Amino acid sequence: MAFTSNGILFSAVLIVLYSNLNVFCVDMSTGRHVSVQTGGSITIPCSYDQYYINHVKYWCKGTHWTHCSSVVRTDHPKSTDRASISDDITQKVFTVIMTDLEPDDSNTYRCVVEINGGTDSMIQLLYLSVTPELYVDQQEVTGVEGGSVTVHCYYTNSGDMKWCKMGGDCVSGFSGTLNGTSVTLKRTSDANNRTVLTVTMSGLKMENTDWYWCRVGELEMPVHITVSQQTATQRAFKMTSS
Repeated sequence: MAFTSNGILFSAVLIVLYSNLNVFCVDMSTGRHVSVQTGGSITIPCSYDQYYINHVKYWCKGTHWTHCSSVVRTDHPKSTDRASISDDITQKVFTVIMTDLEPDDSNTYRCVVEINGGTDSMIQLLYLSVTPELYVDQQEVTGVEGGSVTVHCYYTNSGDMKWCKMGGDCVSGFSGTLNGTSVTLKRTSDANNRTVLTVTMSGLKMENTDWYWCRVGELEMPVHITVSQQTATQRAFKMTSS
């Protein structure tokens, strides 16, 4: 949904304007639920509008928006030992990394853009639970053009299983496509009796480089896929194999 306020275009989902506060914020029902293991780390992507490229972004913690305490900011990117932030203005995504997580870190967090004059814009609401209900071996996965990547999502909760592109469509059931790339979902168990959602993306394209969300029920885990061009050796090997 988009609307214009004083000539500025804001794009968001279910934006609520509180008349008694000089704040724009996202409706609580749109928040993401993310789980991570104790002692582990997590990377959270926050996508923003073109208009906010030159604005300061920050990550804050707190159940209520009016008492959301800043954890890390792009103008002070390494202000804590366990949190850092970086901003990719080309992709219009800033990312937050939290490490050495403990149960006390379980809380509500927000991705926020600072607006001059105090009217900050919250662009994502997230509930972080430091319990191993849904996790992945690695959040950064790489593949080559024309090849495939596989992501293993381990979970203990229940609900519908989906693989979604950030800000885009989802694949549910057993198979589907995202941007013309084949996606298959398979539920299995590993040698340690963990339940696994195995996601495979085949026929990769350069434009598949993006953030994705592994989703089981209400819980989600972000995974970044990077697709690179095949090297001359890889192309020669593929032709020989064929």
